[in-house]
Amino acid sequence: MFWQGTGGRKWVKKVQQEWSILEKNLPDYIYVRVFEDRMDLLRAVIVGASGTPYQDGLFFFDFYLPPEYPQVPPSAYYHSGGLRVNPNLYVDGKVCLSLLNTWTGRGNEVWDPSSSSILQVLVSLQGLVLNEKPYFNEAGYEKQVGTVEGEKNAVPYNENTYLLSVKSMLYILRRPPLHFEDFVKSHFRKRGHYILKACEAYLQGNVVGTLTDDACTTNRSTEHSSSVGFKLALAKILPRLITALKEHGADCDQYEHLGKTDPVRES
Repeated sequence: MFWQGTGGRKWVKKVQQEWSILEKNLPDYIYVRVFEDRMDLLRAVIVGASGTPYQDGLFFFDFYLPPEYPQVPPSAYYHSGGLRVNPNLYVDGKVCLSLLNTWTGRGNEVWDPSSSSILQVLVSLQGLVLNEKPYFNEAGYEKQVGTVEGEKNAVPYNENTYLLSVKSMLYILRRPPLHFEDFVKSHFRKRGHYILKACEAYLQGNVVGTLTDDACTTNRSTEHSSSVGFKLALAKILPRLITALKEHGADCDQYEHLGKTDPVRES
C-alpha cells in the first residue's frame, strides 16, 4: 500500500526517517505536525526567539516532499498574512533559503540528497532567517556586518520588523492555521503578558530585539533610544493587540493602560 502523494517504498522509508529525526532532535521553540494520510506534507511553526525583533511571534511554514525527494529539496510555503517580516520570506509565501535551492549558496549551505534534512531547514529558518538583525539578510547587505553604517541601519530596520511581527501576531490570532488552533490559543494565553511587557519596554525607549525571554531589559537595551515614529506606530497597534490577547485568555490587566497611551512626544 502506498500513501497519497508518495514516490514509492523507498520514498516512504526516507520520510519516516525524517519523522524520526524530527521527533528526537527538534530544538526548543520549533513544533511540527505530520500527516499519516499525507506523508508528503508537513506543517511547522517557529516561535520567535528572545533577543530578536521576532520575539514571541509565531511563524508558520508548510513543506511538500515531492516524489523525487530527497534528490530534490522540499518545497516550502510561508504563511505571511500579507506581511514581509523578513527579506527571505515573501508575501506570496516564497521562502528564500540556500538549503531549499531558492537562494545562492555553496558547500553545505545547499541541499545535499545524502545528508540534508527537514530538521536542517527548520534550524536554518530559526537561526539564519528569524535572527536578531534581519537587516543583514537583505541582498548585498551582509558586507555591512560589523560596520558602523550597518549597525546604525539595523536599528530602524529592527523597529519596522517588530511592528510587522506584532501585526503578524494579530493575523495569526485571527486566522490560526488548521490543526494549530489550540497551539496558537495556548501560546498567546501563556505569552500574552510577556508580549505586552516587551511592548511597554519598547515604548519606554529600549532597543528593539534586546530583551530576555521574560521581556526584561539587558545591557544592550539602553545603548540608544527607540525612535519616536516607532513608538507612535506601536502605540497605535496596541489597543487591537490587547483586545485580541484578552479574547484568547491572556492576563493583560497589568498592561491595560498601554491601550490608552497618549501620543508619544519627543523629549
